[in-house]
Amino acid sequence: MVFKLLSKKTPLAWRQLMKNKTRLAVAVAGIAFADMLMFLQMGLLDSLFDSATQPHRNLEGDLVMVDSFYQSITTLNSFRRDRLQKALGYEGVSSISPLRVDSGSWRNPETLKSRNILIFGIDLDKPAFNFPSVHQNLGRLKLLNRVLFDKASRPEYGRIPELLQQHGTVEAQLKDQVIQTVGLFNLGVSFGADGNVITSDSTFLKLFPGSRSYQISVGLIHLKPNADVTKVQSLLNETLPKDVKVLTPQEFIDIEIDYWASQGTGFIFMLGVVVGFIVGIVIVYQILYADVSEHLPEYATLKAMGYSDRYLLGVLLQEALLLAVLGFLPGFLLSIGLYQITFAATLLPVTMKTGRAIVVLLLTIFMCSISGAIAMQKLRSADPADVF
Repeated sequence: MVFKLLSKKTPLAWRQLMKNKTRLAVAVAGIAFADMLMFLQMGLLDSLFDSATQPHRNLEGDLVMVDSFYQSITTLNSFRRDRLQKALGYEGVSSISPLRVDSGSWRNPETLKSRNILIFGIDLDKPAFNFPSVHQNLGRLKLLNRVLFDKASRPEYGRIPELLQQHGTVEAQLKDQVIQTVGLFNLGVSFGADGNVITSDSTFLKLFPGSRSYQISVGLIHLKPNADVTKVQSLLNETLPKDVKVLTPQEFIDIEIDYWASQGTGFIFMLGVVVGFIVGIVIVYQILYADVSEHLPEYATLKAMGYSDRYLLGVLLQEALLLAVLGFLPGFLLSIGLYQITFAATLLPVTMKTGRAIVVLLLTIFMCSISGAIAMQKLRSADPADVF
């Protein structure tokens, strides 16, 4: 019905909106603000999940072995390495890759200020990560106290990429031990880690003398080309000790997302989306209610001429849809700029996504439609007897 009304020769809804341009501008600004709030909160929520799962997405393996109580890569519990080695005896398994993960203090080589950083220890014979720069620097990591630095880390760790380009290596302190940075990789910051380094398992054990060589944080299992992933996973979970569990890479990612979604940060971002939606409803309702109140005699005249409440509701919904589109466009464009500012300040992967834009547009239309339906209650009170 709405689209049929839009084809009428007299665009009543459009003319009513344009009659008071100041009110229209206020309405558009209010909807744009509500959309920006939803865009920002959704963007931060997505960046929370995307950044938290970046290490997971860059691991090489068909299956992932973790401690049975695994929740997040930032709160890992170690397990015995022989659990992973047992997987080699199963049909369909071709190789394994152990990974050690922990955090320690990194001292900026120029300012000498310390900051916590996430440290990954890899087996050089079977690297856990798929970064080309890691594979290219395996020979250099064989020497003790050699690390690769994440060039997407926060600048507080120092101008490591520039210094590395100038001098070939950069000396710094990690866990109060002198190390040499011999290369770079690109992973990125997250809500759980402001920076990352990769080193050999030998250097990792030297940095953490309390660690045991038979303890690992994550185990990667590589299968033969024709192996059935689901079958091998089920067999491993059924027969291995219950202190470990075997996951698919997607399950590994999903657990990480669930962990962060259950934390206070995820709840706050979702609450921000709800608040933006409610703010938009209130703003559009106030505008439509004021419009109906101002033109109540005219609406009563239309009812006296035989126009039904259904027709008048259609006009009101047209106004709501027009406001939704007019408010969404500036909100969308301003949000792109807001994302760039947020990325520059935090280095979190906050970018506009097509799916998110569609969701916000649909929410805006729904938001404005609800407001129109509520404002219709005032319109129903338009009595032709008030005119005659």
